Amino acid sequence: MSTVTGTGIGTDPKELSGQVAIVTGGGLGIGKAVTRALVRRGAQVVIAARRLALLEAAAEEITAELGGEVFPVAADTTDTDSVTGLAAAAADIGQVGILVNGAAAPAGLVRNDIAQADPDALLADLNTKVVGYFRCIKAVAPLMRANGYGRIVNIGGLTGRSSHALSGMRNLAIVHMTKVLSDQLGPDGITVNTLHPGVVETEHIHELYAKNAAAEGITPDQVERNFIARTPIRRVLTADEVAAAVCFFAGPGAGGITGESLGIDGGLTRGVFL
Repeated sequence: MSTVTGTGIGTDPKELSGQVAIVTGGGLGIGKAVTRALVRRGAQVVIAARRLALLEAAAEEITAELGGEVFPVAADTTDTDSVTGLAAAAADIGQVGILVNGAAAPAGLVRNDIAQADPDALLADLNTKVVGYFRCIKAVAPLMRANGYGRIVNIGGLTGRSSHALSGMRNLAIVHMTKVLSDQLGPDGITVNTLHPGVVETEHIHELYAKNAAAEGITPDQVERNFIARTPIRRVLTADEVAAAVCFFAGPGAGGITGESLGIDGGLTRGVFL
């Protein structure tokens, strides 16, 4: 049995002490905010991406601010051997109890009409986000099963709940994978859930505003204002808000929730999901 216990939800400021977390895409944006939040809760965090210098800068910034331990590991989630090495590096540090899958091309590579859509870009989207998440889960599942405990959180996206971008199929596939693997891993004390962030203030969001502005013939500021006007809370979310939701699912008190997909979008999604 795992030594990780807990009955409260968010009651212990160091509730993740003794656990090693892996965060892919951990050097920027939501991934960096997740790393900071996990460290604040006591976890040792391995952050992974292809650019080691970026990871090292993020690790230095976070540890200078909070203390704790952040371990940068260069890894490519499109390469199975690289992912296997990432899992092994994390296991050398301690008990791997948390995986946050977030490595992907922001907003997707294929967002336009099928006449201009590139099949190779679509395959790259699926390989990086869907198969990449799968590779990471496959690599850490044996480590979690050995301890009878694990929390896996997949970062999806709202395009999986709409029809405005072809790359949304990657997020829909992640939801299906989440549900299937929650069945398979649940008996071993491992939960698997997906979070769908909405419009979040990150390094990449203004690139999306610019692309949408060019397509619509308006200014990037107007694109942002239009997003805000359609969002019930009337603002863009922060990466820290997404990180807080990730930490809830990654915590010991969320053991009864698995196979779920939750939008964290300020109410932007208008669909009704039972």
